[in-house]
Amino acid sequence: MRIRPVRSADLDKLHALAARSGVGLTTLPKKKEALAERIAVSEHAFATPIEKPGNEYYLFVLEDTETGALVGTCALAAAVGMQQPFYTYTVGRVVHASPSLKIHNTVDTLYLGNDFTGCTEICTLFLDPDYRGGANGRLLSRSRFLFLADQAKRFDNRIIAEMRGVSDDEGNSPFWESLGRKFFSMEFAEADAMCVNGNQFIAELMPHYPIYVCMLTPEAQEVIGKVHPATEPAYNMLIEEGFRYTGHVDIFDAGPTIESDLKNIRSVKKSLRCDWRVAPADSIEKPETYLLANCRLQDYRACLGEVNFDADGNLLVTDDIVRALELAPGEKLRACRLF
Repeated sequence: MRIRPVRSADLDKLHALAARSGVGLTTLPKKKEALAERIAVSEHAFATPIEKPGNEYYLFVLEDTETGALVGTCALAAAVGMQQPFYTYTVGRVVHASPSLKIHNTVDTLYLGNDFTGCTEICTLFLDPDYRGGANGRLLSRSRFLFLADQAKRFDNRIIAEMRGVSDDEGNSPFWESLGRKFFSMEFAEADAMCVNGNQFIAELMPHYPIYVCMLTPEAQEVIGKVHPATEPAYNMLIEEGFRYTGHVDIFDAGPTIESDLKNIRSVKKSLRCDWRVAPADSIEKPETYLLANCRLQDYRACLGEVNFDADGNLLVTDDIVRALELAPGEKLRACRLF
């Protein structure tokens, strides 16, 4: 199982994978034309010299090298909100008090804002259900952090992730039904999908005044800042990496947006650029599972491997790992123990 950048020849396979992703992953569109555009944007990002982050979008795929199948995808948006506003709700609090009546009420509120403008977003995470379990999900999600570590100048120091909020099997969101539908007059999935082509309609239709949470339905209040059950493993993985919820939620389904500074992400802090040498698998003493990546840009590759270090500090790798990462003699390898 290997991570690599997407390429134009992957269009048909990526289209088949997108068809399995269901409702809610708007950055992996179902239409082939839109996917082709995403691939082109990603190829341009990988091929362009960058001095500071902008509108670049880097799309990766998880490839089963034995079958050639594409079974997962993940991405990095270098700086959100640069071409069009990146909206979130900030969960706040106001106090309404009357000393003469001896009444003191604390009320939760939602403020529409653009607090994450310019931040790097990890996004577009989807793994084929047939390949879930084992370490595939950790490889898919955490491989981006090794890329961030080696290509830091292409990204912002503040890294965010929007997590899918609570909805039922048909994609109906209680938060949307209580709030969004009142202003958009359309289905949740339709409004969510429209953001792919621009979100000016959000500024045009959403109220710009604070929303009093107590005026929403109990069902809507209950899901604010909560993740969809299917997203809990990805959420927990990011929490282990050092991401934290800071009171920002999606304006459509109220799923949490979590964040971390790049230098505080565990896989970034714990990863090492090291020399390596080839060794037979049976000669590696006390091997441990490591996330491994070459240190390239356009030809980025990442995989998992059972490795360990020798007495000189060289990482001992097998021929299979060298082939998967397409390593050349003398180049560095980035490694992080899988925790």
